Amino acid sequence: FVLGTVLQKANRGNYFQLTMATKAQNGDSSFYEEEDNLQKLCDFLRSAEGPAVREAIEMEKRVYYLKGEKLVNFMVEPKKGTKWPSNLPRFESRQQAIAVCKDLCKFQFMHRSEKRGKGDLVVSRVRDFDEAGYFTWMYEGDKTFSHLMTTGLIAGFLFCTCFPIWPNFLKVFVWYLSVSLLIFIFLLVTVRAFMFLLIWILGYEFWFLPNLFDETLSFVDSFKPLYSFEKCPAGQLPYRIGVAVSFFSFCWWAVTQPSEFDGFVSAQGDFLKDLYAGTLLSDMSQQDKENIDKPKMQSLDDLLKSLETEENDPGINEVSEEEEIDSLLDNLVDSDEDIEIDED
Repeated sequence: FVLGTVLQKANRGNYFQLTMATKAQNGDSSFYEEEDNLQKLCDFLRSAEGPAVREAIEMEKRVYYLKGEKLVNFMVEPKKGTKWPSNLPRFESRQQAIAVCKDLCKFQFMHRSEKRGKGDLVVSRVRDFDEAGYFTWMYEGDKTFSHLMTTGLIAGFLFCTCFPIWPNFLKVFVWYLSVSLLIFIFLLVTVRAFMFLLIWILGYEFWFLPNLFDETLSFVDSFKPLYSFEKCPAGQLPYRIGVAVSFFSFCWWAVTQPSEFDGFVSAQGDFLKDLYAGTLLSDMSQQDKENIDKPKMQSLDDLLKSLETEENDPGINEVSEEEEIDSLLDNLVDSDEDIEIDED
């Protein structure tokens, strides 16, 4: 009986999978009538395999949009090399794709927008799908990765706030990592500027990672393209000659004044050594910084040392007693003189 029940369930599962595969191959339009299946379609359309989208600002928020015609074209005839998911039915006609796009607007996976300017969108009052219109994605895809990143960000923030109780080896590691990153960024910026200067003098503009410091781009897009190489605009020849004369004059000074230049190089080396060793500030400055909140009073060891010094050198006490007696006598003499003056 148990074996028969298991076989019956297995046959039902195989029949369901066969039915879904048959619908996917035959393009059954009823497959996309369910919202869950529309969500699966949106996961594919929002992935890297989906149609190309553009960025814009809508209601002070960065959004992604595309034209309705391009969306329909992609759904009917995907671009070359696109791997269409096997669990999603293919679209046999434009009418079928348009009907599904209307359902996407109905279930608010996307909405229609109007262009107000370059990179500026507003929500359209017309809600119906039209191939000539622009549509903004409201569905942001699977949130699992986003939730993991948020959790990691919170955990990292709490970890950084606990820096005072970190073990010493971890503090040293963070110090070396920070110093190395700072030196790497400094060298990268210096090399980029030096390469640009040399090639610009020759009449061309060359930038390694030209979008590295563009705050409007994402982290990945900041490293695209790898380089840019263009010819300088006309009219910069006098400036290039002036910069070339100054640059080569500095190079000549560095070569003909080895003592001063060697001192500069030696100072840079000492600076890096102190930076990595954590001794960039003097020991006294660091000690004062650590003891800034401590009361200004002698320690127990200092008091014991002073007592031992007084016991070992009794002459100090004798001198101090004689000085006290002389001071008392002087005070008495001054008091008698003041009394005589008052009587007169």
